[in-house]
Amino acid sequence: MSKKDEFYRKLKAQLDDTTSFPADYLYKFIVPTTKNQETEVEALFNNKGAVITTKKSKTGKYVSVSIILKLNTSDEVISLYKKAEKIEGIISL
Repeated sequence: MSKKDEFYRKLKAQLDDTTSFPADYLYKFIVPTTKNQETEVEALFNNKGAVITTKKSKTGKYVSVSIILKLNTSDEVISLYKKAEKIEGIISL
């Protein structure tokens, strides 16, 4: 089992133990501003009724993106993390 698979397995167990779904879930990402990564992140979550806030770093090289989204299961949370990790340079917090 890869480290990513193990991470998602543990995350699912934690979410199932501590969260009563449906629930609001907070995603936090940092993305570089080099290619349209901020737009890609927003596009991934925007059509799902998410509340998205962004904040540029002091140097302007990175953007912090916070997303609050109502989800029905821990599997939905993980599915969106897996889609987001395909965005170039993204860091999940």
